[in-house]
Amino acid sequence: MNKRKVHDGIVGLVITVTVALGYYGSHVWLLVPGILGIVLLQSGLTGFCTLYYTLNKIQPED
Repeated sequence: MNKRKVHDGIVGLVITVTVALGYYGSHVWLLVPGILGIVLLQSGLTGFCTLYYTLNKIQPED
């Protein structure tokens, strides 16, 4: 399992689904990609990503 591909796929899916839900449903769903953007910014500054941490716990050898 390539963790970077899994990470990018999960993040892309979450952003796409929640933007669609925000457009067709309630605008409150648009908070999710906003929060995800903040988490990605924090990850870039600190080097700690909760999704990579979780993926490393699931399969540590990659």
